[in-house]
Amino acid sequence: MAEQLLKVEGLTAGAAGKEILHGIDLEIGRGETHVLMGPNGAGKSTLAGVLMGDPELEITGGTAVFDGEDLLPLAVDARAKKGMFLSFQNPIEVPGISLENFLRTAIEQRTGKRTRVWAFRKEVKALLEHLQMDPGFAERDLNVGFSGGEKKKAEMLQMLLLKPSLAILDETDSGLDVDAVRTVSKGVEEFQKDRSASLLIITHNAAILSALHVDAVHILVDGKIVETGGPELIGRIGREGFAGFEERAEDAG
Repeated sequence: MAEQLLKVEGLTAGAAGKEILHGIDLEIGRGETHVLMGPNGAGKSTLAGVLMGDPELEITGGTAVFDGEDLLPLAVDARAKKGMFLSFQNPIEVPGISLENFLRTAIEQRTGKRTRVWAFRKEVKALLEHLQMDPGFAERDLNVGFSGGEKKKAEMLQMLLLKPSLAILDETDSGLDVDAVRTVSKGVEEFQKDRSASLLIITHNAAILSALHVDAVHILVDGKIVETGGPELIGRIGREGFAGFEERAEDAG
C-alpha cells in the first residue's frame, strides 16, 4: 500500500452561501493516479479549487491533510511550494512575462534555489521536443495568443518542470482536438514516470485516460462521491454515462 499523501475527510464547501460539496472523503497515496469523474455541475472544479485554496470558496466542515500537514490554513503560494500543482480549465494570459521567465521564477519559488540558466534551457528544450512544441514557444508571452491546445501544452511543460508531489488536472482535455489530447496525454505519461508523484485527473471524458495507468476512479455527483472503484469504472461510464450514478445520488439524498 502506498504511503499516504493526501487525506480528505468530511469536506463540505461552497460559494456565495450555497453548499456545493457535501462531505467529501478522498485519500491519495504517493505515486498513485486517481481520476475524478462526474457530470457537469457535480462539483469537480470546486473540489480542485478548495484543495488549491481558492479564496472565493468557503470551507464549512471537514479536514484535509497533505504530506502530513493541515492543508486548509495554508495560503495558495504555500500549497504550491509544498508540492501542489493545478492545471486550470482556462489558463489566464499574462502579457509582458515570457513563458521561460515565468517557469524560471516558479521553479525558484518552488525550490528556494537559483536556477542554472544553461541547464534550465536544456531541460526546457528537451521537454518542448517531447511535447511536440516549437523551440521558440518558451519566448512567447505567457498564454498570450495561445490556442486552447497550446495553453494546455504549456501547462504540461510547467508540471514537468516543477515536479510537484501532487498534480491536479482540472478538465485538461476540455475543448481539445484529438491531436492535442494525445499530446497532453504524453505529458501526463511522462509525469507518471516519477513513481513518487501523484495525480488527480478531473474529467468527464475518458479519452485522455486511454493510455494512462489509473489506480482508482471516483464518481462525483451532486457534490458527493457516490462510488469508488478501479479503472473498470471508466469503461462503464463510456458505455452507460452518468445516468445510473445520478439516480443513485437522488435516492440517497
